[in-house]
Amino acid sequence: MTVVTERYEAQLRSLMVASQAGDAAAYRTLLRDVQQRLTGYFRQRAGDPSAVEDLVQETLMAIHVKRDTYDPGQPLTAWIYAIARYKLVDFYRAHRRRASLPLDDEAQFLAAADPAQGAAMARLDLDRAMAELSAPQAEALRLTKVEGLSVEEAAARSGRGVSAIKVNVHRGLKALRDRFAGREASS
Repeated sequence: MTVVTERYEAQLRSLMVASQAGDAAAYRTLLRDVQQRLTGYFRQRAGDPSAVEDLVQETLMAIHVKRDTYDPGQPLTAWIYAIARYKLVDFYRAHRRRASLPLDDEAQFLAAADPAQGAAMARLDLDRAMAELSAPQAEALRLTKVEGLSVEEAAARSGRGVSAIKVNVHRGLKALRDRFAGREASS
């Protein structure tokens, strides 16, 4: 697999931005390139050659449906990789397969030279997890666990009481723990 350079990342990103603005030719070029990479990625991991094309098509459809949500300020390859990884995990679940996907597997997918890419992928995962919480829970967790503020500092910044921050952190962590424990049990 070729190494994705910063220049290549910028090229892909410009194709996506152009496609978001309605440039059909840029979108076709982007999808053709991504399709080739997805085919190789899924071929190495699916374990079922007949499923590769389905996984590629499902991922391309998800990219199409979600393309308006892509933030041009973030690495595109990390965004695409996150979608592909979730499709692969869904495939494993549907086929009752247990497999571990290393977090650094992205390097084999679209190995970008941009060290911020792993952080961008982690941000996508964090944003998805936080979106499942109530706004006060997400805010309390973001302030205390992500930004590292004390409970008192988080209360001052959010305009909430110290006890409300403590309760929301506790409930938010419990909700995430229950959510992810449920995913593991159903696999």
